[in-house]
Amino acid sequence: MLYRFIWMFFIYAFLGWCTEVSYAALVTGKFVNRGFLNGPVCPVYGFGAVIVLAALTPLADNLLLLFLGSMALTSALEWLTGFALEKLFHQRWWDYSDQPFNLNGYICLRFSVAWGFACLFVVKLLHPTVLLFIRLIPQVLGVVLLALMGAVMAADLAATVSTVVKLNRRLEQIDELAARIKEASNEFGENLADRVLEAAEVGVGWKEDLDELSFKLAERRAELADSLEEWEAHREEHRAQVRRQLEEWREAMENLHSGEFFGRRRLLRAFPRLRSIDHRDALERLRRRTENFRKP
Repeated sequence: MLYRFIWMFFIYAFLGWCTEVSYAALVTGKFVNRGFLNGPVCPVYGFGAVIVLAALTPLADNLLLLFLGSMALTSALEWLTGFALEKLFHQRWWDYSDQPFNLNGYICLRFSVAWGFACLFVVKLLHPTVLLFIRLIPQVLGVVLLALMGAVMAADLAATVSTVVKLNRRLEQIDELAARIKEASNEFGENLADRVLEAAEVGVGWKEDLDELSFKLAERRAELADSLEEWEAHREEHRAQVRRQLEEWREAMENLHSGEFFGRRRLLRAFPRLRSIDHRDALERLRRRTENFRKP
């Protein structure tokens, strides 16, 4: 029994991946590796199929109950998966908030109905063929293949989790660097504004004390020239310092955007609605950079 269920999991995980890739090809006109893992499997489809087949096979002759039960089970699994991924990685991997009759953006009526019909097709038409295929595999060979596929999937999962963790760390670094650049820009702007206001105040004072100024014009002109010369030197020094700092930050930002490119690009393409809970702006900048990299 366990042997059969494990085979069912891998077969339906692969078929689910094929379904996702086909759907993405129809929508985008190109191949997109749609799945959390790098390999050609979508585990949520495998778990969903096993749960539905284990729980609802006794209802196979009652199409209405089979349909409603399939909707309920697959929707619950999708909601729990979306919730768990968001809590674990602080990212929302898909979002149905723009769809009518959605629940927390994790599930929506449109896809729940689609899962219901898909499960009818699986239970009534596809699954007998899957069972026949499993029976045709010699059990010893089947156990070896399952062990190999399990090891590959475990390694794939570890690599994917590592990529996601690094992506989160990179987003945090991008946000921190962007905040420092913004702070430096604001400081420079505030200093410039203060100088302008000081000059304006001096101009107003001169206008009010025009008579007195006429007697001290030469003295004030000399003082002003010295002050302007000192301020100009300070300004140029500050500008050079800011330019050096901005250049260092620009290079750091470039490095942050370019590292770990392959795994990051695959995840961003696989989940076009991926949204970071803590670093939304940084993720959007990273997404735009990745898209621009692919353009000829």
